[in-house]
Amino acid sequence: MKLKQLEGYLGEVASFKEPKVQLEQYPTTAHLASRMLYTAETAYGDIGDKAVVDLGCGCGMLSIAAAMMGASSVVGIDIDTDALAVAQDNLGALEVEDVVELMRADLCHRPTDGSSLELSQQLLAGMRAKFDTAVLNPPFGTKPGNKGIDVVFLQAACLMARDAVYSLHKSSTREHLIKKVQSWGYKCEVLAELKFDVPMMYKFHKKKAVDVEVDLLRIVLREAL
Repeated sequence: MKLKQLEGYLGEVASFKEPKVQLEQYPTTAHLASRMLYTAETAYGDIGDKAVVDLGCGCGMLSIAAAMMGASSVVGIDIDTDALAVAQDNLGALEVEDVVELMRADLCHRPTDGSSLELSQQLLAGMRAKFDTAVLNPPFGTKPGNKGIDVVFLQAACLMARDAVYSLHKSSTREHLIKKVQSWGYKCEVLAELKFDVPMMYKFHKKKAVDVEVDLLRIVLREAL
């Protein structure tokens, strides 16, 4: 499938009906998703005939993109039942429901003493190294109670996938995240510097749209072990 064709199909993916600010729900655009998954497959062969997991799948944009790029199976995981309902409708509309399975789960354990978020070991127990590739556009971690959630999502992705992780993060966190990934024993590179278009979605938004600078990170797992 050509890049423009993929982007055209993804343009039909419906977004959040009532986005939840605490979950930092911002839709991944068809432009970003198409380039992310097209690059993962055409440059590295990490999608076609692979088992893929999409963490924080929201309305299913990256899951659908992975299916369209030839993934053998995709599991989309999200905590929000409303988003998953929209995602299920999108799977049917784009005719990829036979490839993509949706799952409701919380990747994070929230300690009662107010300390930092941690990865849910209960969820991880049955999914460690279960997939070939992980793709994700995690929460930035800018809302109260969400500090460090981007790192938790990235850690989960690295433990669930066997070969590679593709993840979008604010460019301002680049140095911090690369050091984290390297401390886990993996190799991390910035594949592209992109613009994440954040539309006016919440009451506190003052502008019609804001471009946030983001990095597309590729983390190599197998070669580093």
